[in-house]
Amino acid sequence: MREAALHALPTTAPNSVAAARRVAALAAGRADAQDRDDGFPAEDVADLARAGLLAAPVPAAEGGAGLGQEPGAADLAAVLRLVGLGSLALGRLYEGHVNALQLVARYAAPADRHALFADARAGHLFGVWNTEPPADGLVLGPDGRLTGVKTFASGAGHVTRALVTARRPGEAEPLMLVAALEPGTRADLSAWRAQGMRASATGTVDLTGLTPLALLGGPGDYHRQPHFSGGAWRFAAVQLGGIEAVFEAWRGHLARTGRGDDPHQLARLGEGAIALEGARLFVGRAARLVAEEALPAERIVAFVDLTRIAVERAGLEVLGLAQRSVGLQGFLRGHPLERLSRDLATYLRQPAPDRALTGAAATILSADGPMAALWEPR
Repeated sequence: MREAALHALPTTAPNSVAAARRVAALAAGRADAQDRDDGFPAEDVADLARAGLLAAPVPAAEGGAGLGQEPGAADLAAVLRLVGLGSLALGRLYEGHVNALQLVARYAAPADRHALFADARAGHLFGVWNTEPPADGLVLGPDGRLTGVKTFASGAGHVTRALVTARRPGEAEPLMLVAALEPGTRADLSAWRAQGMRASATGTVDLTGLTPLALLGGPGDYHRQPHFSGGAWRFAAVQLGGIEAVFEAWRGHLARTGRGDDPHQLARLGEGAIALEGARLFVGRAARLVAEEALPAERIVAFVDLTRIAVERAGLEVLGLAQRSVGLQGFLRGHPLERLSRDLATYLRQPAPDRALTGAAATILSADGPMAALWEPR
């Protein structure tokens, strides 16, 4: 039955949202089996390729679907949410793929754009890796070769087109470049023994000796606003899918066990629904603000930072309510809530949440006019 469903996937994706819904349903059925140290959703990534979703973020003029380009922000938000609903590990990988292709579209030279977009259409999995140890960060030497490693690299050993940041000797600002990798090479997953997101294949990748396929933009372009911080809405959309998956597992448990008549259970479920829908509204508006670029960069970043915190709080609230409502059963392996809770709790841990909150508040405090007008184009 599963093989029949897999072969039913289309080879192109005229409707990326419908394709994501089908891929997510298949991914949800496999996620428990992939939940192991060194796990990776290989079949799900293959489904993304067959469904046209690896190629979908490529601009239409380059043979893709233009997913995420204006006016496609709402579709991208829905696709990321749906993939996260099926599997947060897969959602993390797909968000990195989308991020990489958007950076290629924005900064790559025409010939490099064409070649890299062709790679995406051919089924290569892209990723964005920027974290590195202070003493062994990635350096692009005068001979054009790389020296150093990237850490916390999701898809390590499976991403075949890695968009990474590297510095030239003596330069403070990093460059973006794309490196070609062979599957199963250069990756060390031994340190990734996390509570959740075990199937994301997150590890350390040694890029020493490689010559980049392409350089993108100039020094400092990777951190250019609003796209650097503003792009956080994408992982918030994936997190939203994970929150929805927890909510549905919780709701299903109450229905199966006949506990839905208890007014305390109903109250918890209602509170969870408020949190979930609030997060959905934040993500949708953040996606539109980033795509439209009609506001000053600092205001776009501030709203996305608020979105990050709103989604994190919604996730923590739904997790707490669901676990209290289901009780001990939700912590037992085999219960639908158990793995979903671990994956969501882990993926909600994104860098610098306090800085995001206080930075947004500082922008609000210094702005002229009422709060209600801050996010409206003048």
